[in-house]
Amino acid sequence: MDKKTILNIASNIKLAVFDVDGVLTDGRLILGENGNEYKCFNVRDGHGLVMLLESGCKIAVITARSSNIVAERMASLGIEYVYQGEKDKGARLLKLINDLGYTRDDVTYVGDDVIDLPAMTKVGLPIAVADAHPEVKSFAVWTTDQAGGQGAVREVCELIMQAQGTLQTRLDNYLS
Repeated sequence: MDKKTILNIASNIKLAVFDVDGVLTDGRLILGENGNEYKCFNVRDGHGLVMLLESGCKIAVITARSSNIVAERMASLGIEYVYQGEKDKGARLLKLINDLGYTRDDVTYVGDDVIDLPAMTKVGLPIAVADAHPEVKSFAVWTTDQAGGQGAVREVCELIMQAQGTLQTRLDNYLS
């Protein structure tokens, strides 16, 4: 699909939903000897999420795993809708869409692995990160240039803001 068509679809997005492992992180799980789990989040991805929130778009994360660090990171970014331990991401996403009174065309979902496909089938703009599983990429309408945890989320945020005419305003705020 060409960039103009993707921007047209993105111009209607009211809710951006992201997987965590492999999208907001590079997918690696670092486990400490004491059983602690560590994840690396990209600071530029985080700032992209903040700018997107400031632009008026709602953001959610849906992840199959549960981790205190995910709750802490999302809270620090101001993300209200955080769903952990969700084995059926599609059902959780449908409930959220219905609760917010949105339609599938109002929503994008960003994933990297086959567990994300049930959610990706419920949205108007399914997106895969660059290093996603081939099946996920084949279903996605758009694939980022950057890998998960390495700038892919920032790309998605800027795509939506560009499509909605809010990106330049967000950037100009840093120059004034």
